[in-house]
Amino acid sequence: MGASDSITTKDGVTIFYKDWGPKNAQPLAFHHGWPLSADDWDAQMLFFVAQGFRVIAHDRRGHGRSTQVGDGHDMDHYAADASAVAEHLNLKNAIHIGHSTGGGEVARYVAKYGEPQRRVAKAVLISSVPPLMLKTSNNPEGTPIEVFDGFRNALAASRSQFFLDVASGPFYGFNRAGAKVSQGVIRNWWRQGMMGSAKAHYDGIKAFSETDQTEDLKAIGVPTLVMQGDDDQIVPYKDASLLQVKLLKKGTLKIYPGYPHGMCTTQAETINADLLAFIKS
Repeated sequence: MGASDSITTKDGVTIFYKDWGPKNAQPLAFHHGWPLSADDWDAQMLFFVAQGFRVIAHDRRGHGRSTQVGDGHDMDHYAADASAVAEHLNLKNAIHIGHSTGGGEVARYVAKYGEPQRRVAKAVLISSVPPLMLKTSNNPEGTPIEVFDGFRNALAASRSQFFLDVASGPFYGFNRAGAKVSQGVIRNWWRQGMMGSAKAHYDGIKAFSETDQTEDLKAIGVPTLVMQGDDDQIVPYKDASLLQVKLLKKGTLKIYPGYPHGMCTTQAETINADLLAFIKS
């Protein structure tokens, strides 16, 4: 990695990023999900750079090619790191697009940094974790802690096998009858995951499941597109997108019948077309 494709945060973490397309074009910043990397956005980055946009995606701390640091694996650091990239590249009039955990990162970034700094035009939350995944007394429809404890136990026992199971099963809906299974997609998910740090991935489960982002969503003033498949087996849509759009000031909801959590990859053509329409609207 050269100096041109990474920045160092205030706490000394090297964050890798890609920055393609004309530097004077409108920037689209992509925020990946757990436990992946900027590579998860290949289908979007190639499409939008061909449409004349500037496209940016970074690897979250501890993920992909960024430093495998031991701490800071929480939504506050994720948002601060995203802001460090946006400030370094001086992104303005940007559209921030997040998938899953990356949607939580976008929500906190836009609320805490992007809008106050007047850098953001719009936001997109795809299959995203806010407002809160965890089942609590205030969030009775959430996912029980036992599910996330199971993730942690499986990761600690054999991260390699756990990642293979997630990618070949629920993430892309490949466990559904009649699903068109792609070995390349499964291997690429596994490859991205195994590039990252086991510690970042272990701690990241708490970050994506226990961070209450109700106030982040309420604070966002820019137009925000909320997209999710109703067959998302990772983030249940009734406890995610349906609640997000109620909390956002300018939210637009699109629910996709039968689409899985990883629909940006498996249904890229549809998702890209809808993203483009929202960006141009």
